Amino acid sequence: MFLTITTTGSADRPATDLGFLLHKHPDKAQQFSTAHGTAHVLYPEADPERCTAALLLEVDPIALVRRSRGKGRGGAPDSALGQYVNDRPYAASSLLAVALRSVFSSAMKGQCAARPELVARAMPLRIEVPVLPARGGAELVRKLFQPLGWQVLAEAVPLDETFPEWGDSRYVRLVLEGECTLAEALRHLYVLLPVLDDAKHYWVAPDEVEKLLRAGEGWLEGHPEQRVIVGRYLARRWSLTREAMARLELERLAESDDVAAEEIDNAVDEEADTEERPVPLAVQRREAILAVLRSAGAERVLDLGCGQGQLVGALLKDPQFTEIVGLDVSMRALHEARRRLRLDRMSERQAARVRLLQGSLAYTDARLKGYDAAVLSEVVEHVDPERLPALEYAVFGAARPRTVVVTTPNVEYNVRWESLPAGHVRHADHRFEWTREEFRGWAREVAARHGYEVDFGPVGPDDPEVGPPTQLAHFRRAEGGDSGKAAGAGAGAGAVVAGGRGESAVGTGTGTGTGTGIGAGTGIGAGNGLGAAAGVGRHEEGSSSVSGEEGAV
Repeated sequence: MFLTITTTGSADRPATDLGFLLHKHPDKAQQFSTAHGTAHVLYPEADPERCTAALLLEVDPIALVRRSRGKGRGGAPDSALGQYVNDRPYAASSLLAVALRSVFSSAMKGQCAARPELVARAMPLRIEVPVLPARGGAELVRKLFQPLGWQVLAEAVPLDETFPEWGDSRYVRLVLEGECTLAEALRHLYVLLPVLDDAKHYWVAPDEVEKLLRAGEGWLEGHPEQRVIVGRYLARRWSLTREAMARLELERLAESDDVAAEEIDNAVDEEADTEERPVPLAVQRREAILAVLRSAGAERVLDLGCGQGQLVGALLKDPQFTEIVGLDVSMRALHEARRRLRLDRMSERQAARVRLLQGSLAYTDARLKGYDAAVLSEVVEHVDPERLPALEYAVFGAARPRTVVVTTPNVEYNVRWESLPAGHVRHADHRFEWTREEFRGWAREVAARHGYEVDFGPVGPDDPEVGPPTQLAHFRRAEGGDSGKAAGAGAGAGAVVAGGRGESAVGTGTGTGTGTGIGAGTGIGAGNGLGAAAGVGRHEEGSSSVSGEEGAV
């Protein structure tokens, strides 16, 4: 993709002032990394009478395919070849618009510390885009740019010059000439290039409304093709389009009355609105986990069972956490996490801090070793009871981070949920929910077996009768903790959720190591009885099996 910006000048107003506004020196050829390739800035000509700055964007089509999710041309799921053979590396699109914002961000914002007097100066500009997709043809190109004061030349590009009878393609060669500030010109291009292409290479999230309104400030609220621009820019997401149109109408009314928009949109008195809104339990849980991780001095963190990535996103906002790994067994959840986190739009430096991995906590995983901390947030209750010992060993016995944070629902608090029928768990996928005593018993046994110390804390309102809605355990690896203590991890943890009316308790477990171990545990099962079991097992390299004697019920 290629774009040039040319201006003319004189001895007292040299054209090379363009270099100050763009923050790119005319004597240098520079390159910048973008999410989908490399942008080059160079000056084919630079003298006081005439100066031209060129932006060349080299797109890596393989990276584009890897980071796309099937949106727009080149990512169509119904054509594998179409992902690699398309116009994306050559025709101006949202890829070029993003590169403009990235490479010329200060110029687009109207910032120039070296020569601030240049920012507000209108200058003669000529902008050329050799290949521009135009869904709507040259007529739509003129409708979009002419109301902004541009003289527009939009020449249709023939399908093949050798065979003129084939007709014209849907691409045009665009030339704009006019006099305005450079910041205004860049904002026009940033919005209207993807509008003409009518496709975006990235997911359109709600924050795109803010981007559109910032770039369109001063010209979009009165544009005759406003609805077309807003609808196409927001990829026809009607909820976002309605929001943007409402805010633009408010700006238009404010301008016509010569008042600030806030003075018109004053139906709600924020100072008088003193109603306290409860903080969602999920937010309180993340804040509690972050507080523990910060106090532990953790920098490299595992989010085990990361789901849709809410905790990963919160960790990314804190520069203390330099490496964040989210692991989940569900590929669907990982895809949703990638979308929510907008990994394809992160800077390379930010994206280097996070990895999303597929894996199961039922097995040891060498990728999880060597981290400062691991989080199991609302995870253990989703694990089948017979697999709990395997999870325990994978985290505490094999990965062995310095800090482990575990949160799980407190079943005693369920009576406080008016919408939860008696005897039901909070989520259909919960295999069990523990009382405070059961959770603390399990956590203390895990800590003893693996050389950790453990503290407990509430998350949410701590009811004096039934405790908090969520309970938290903070494990700290004891100094000189013996990893061999994992050898008997099977029976105790396996027995925690065993037991029922007239049943015996049996614990099974897996582990790695050599030696013998003894495990014991008690717990409340799905029935009404209290089960107890104890067992002795011999662990050999690669696997283990521990079974309990018949327990009293």
